[in-house]
This record gives sequence, C-alpha cells and structure tokens, in this order.
Amino acid sequence: MEKKDPYQKGRAWKKFKKHKLALAASGVLVALYLCTVFAEFIAPYSVLGEDRISSYQPPNHIYFFDEGRIAPHIYNYTSGFDANFNRVFYEQRDKKYYLKFFNRGDKYKLFGFLESNMHLFGTEQGGRFFLMGADARGRDLFSRVLFGSRVSLSIGLVGSFITFFLGMLIGAIAGYYGGWVDGFIMRLCEILMMVPGFYLLLALRAALPAELPSFEIYMGIVIILSFISWAGLARVIRGMVLSEAKKEYVLGAQSIGVSSMVIIMRHILPNTLSYVIVSLTVGIPGYILGESALSLLGLGIVDPDVSWGNMLSAAMQISHIQYHPWILIPGFFILITVMMFNLMGDGLRDAFDPRS
Repeated sequence: MEKKDPYQKGRAWKKFKKHKLALAASGVLVALYLCTVFAEFIAPYSVLGEDRISSYQPPNHIYFFDEGRIAPHIYNYTSGFDANFNRVFYEQRDKKYYLKFFNRGDKYKLFGFLESNMHLFGTEQGGRFFLMGADARGRDLFSRVLFGSRVSLSIGLVGSFITFFLGMLIGAIAGYYGGWVDGFIMRLCEILMMVPGFYLLLALRAALPAELPSFEIYMGIVIILSFISWAGLARVIRGMVLSEAKKEYVLGAQSIGVSSMVIIMRHILPNTLSYVIVSLTVGIPGYILGESALSLLGLGIVDPDVSWGNMLSAAMQISHIQYHPWILIPGFFILITVMMFNLMGDGLRDAFDPRS
C-alpha cells in the first residue's frame, strides 16, 4: 500500500497559518457560528417579540457618558410626522435607560432544555433597545439576524455534506468500475449540468406543496440544493479515481481479495480529501445564496420563521430602502459570510497545493 507522508497534514496547517486573510476569515466564521449556537443568550429579545408602535424604528443612538462618567444609555423613541407627512422618530429625553451586560429579560431555553432569562446585554425595564433598528412589525432586527443565521449558516453545512457524500461516492463508483456504469453516470451528470442551476432550483421547489411547515421546507431546500450540486464534483472525483485505480496499492488490494467498496472507501477516497476539503469550503456559499434567493422570492422559509433571505424580502421596494436602510443589514451578513468562506477556501487551496 502507498505510504503516506505523516507530516503532510502538519505542513498544510503551517502554510495555512501564514495566510493571514484566510486565518482571519476562519476566526470570523467561528464567531458567527458561536453566535448562532448561543443566539438565545446573545439576542436581547425573542425572535417573535413585536412592538407595532416601534415599526421601522431606526437603530438607537448610544450615549456613552453621563455627567462625566462612563454610563452607556439610550432614550426611547416616539414617532410623529414631518411637514411632508413622512413618519419620523424622536428621542424622548425625559428618561434615560442604562445599558447593562448580563441583563434579565425574556425567558428562553438554551439548547432546548436549559431554561434561563439571562441575556448578554439589554436595558433597564421600560427601555426598548434596537441595536440594528426594527422591522415592519417592530421586531428587533439584531435578534432576528441572530436567529436567522441558524437557517442560513446551517443549510450551507448540511447541504454541502450531503452533496459531497453523493459526489464522492457516485464519482468513485464511476471511476473505479468504468464501462457502462461510468458512461451512464457521466451522461446523468451532463444532463444535470446542462440545466441552469437557478431555474432547476425553482422548478424543484415548485414541485413541493406551498403549505409545508418551515422545517419541512428547510429539509426540502437542503435536498434540492444537494441534488443539483453533486454532478460537478462527481465528474472531478471520477477523474481522480481513474488515476488512483491504476496505482500499485489498489492492484495489490485487489489481488488479495479486498472488496471493491472497501478499496474505494478506505483507500482511494481518502487520497482525494485535500481537493474535497477545499471544494467543500468554497461550495458552502452557493447553498447560502440559494436558500437566500428562494426565501427572498417567498419560496423558502416564510414568516414568522426567519432566515437572512426572507428578512431581505422587506427590501424589495426602493421606498423602504430609502427611508429604512437598516433593513439591508441581513444582506450585509450574507455578503460577509460568503466572502469569509471564499477567503478561507483560498487559504486552504494554497495550503494543500503541493507545488507551494
């Protein structure tokens, strides 16, 4: 069997650490996923908490000093109309509401069973703090971004793992067995790759009932995104397996009667992992953008459930963007996440490149 270099993994990590942008991008992604896990604790309000009086309230202005001392505080807002009958918000200066870390607020269950009412930050009772403003129903945009990240960030990981499992397995079978098996699988891949991805995505989503619960919609989107994405990877893996199948360690395993699936799973596919890891990282943004596009068009996660995509549906009208620009903040998080995954993918590609 072909001997592997025990120091290859260590060298790849050392090269990755030298890629400062990729390392910083990895840190940002870790922070985003940690915020996703602890969303109930970090978010000051419930995802469904409404205050219609605060509809489209702008982000609160934070005052850091009070009578010469550091004491972050805010004022509540009240709304009125200007000379052009446009709704405007004013600060109510009659009472200050101080910001506090580890503030008690709405009750929640962390991880589904740890009940608490402790939040990372908040205001004194009676204050209403919108760090990123409020949406049309007066719901805290910051809290909804945190809870929406659970769909938008997890769908990329789940969909990618399903896609890469299918792509690696089907591509390896095609490359290892060859003949009519290879021909049939490759023609199927070409058919899938001929259809424009976004239109195929819309067609498959239209085949699902519109009244499905959000969890079933979520799983349906994952399956759809996985189904339309495995063909390209399968073609690449098939070419790599064709090369590996001719090497001595594979011929030796065949000669002693090792089964084909054991050879594929334990000996051939591990030699493709460096390419797969890079492709997995670069491919995740496609799933995030796919879910966001479907939810933006009203075909994915729907209100009151939340994802970054359906939060952006409020920005479909120019007038809303003009008067309430903070509703574009979920799009900023999508942009940052996609950029971070691409930067990390560039670093991983350079780290696993044997020529560098």
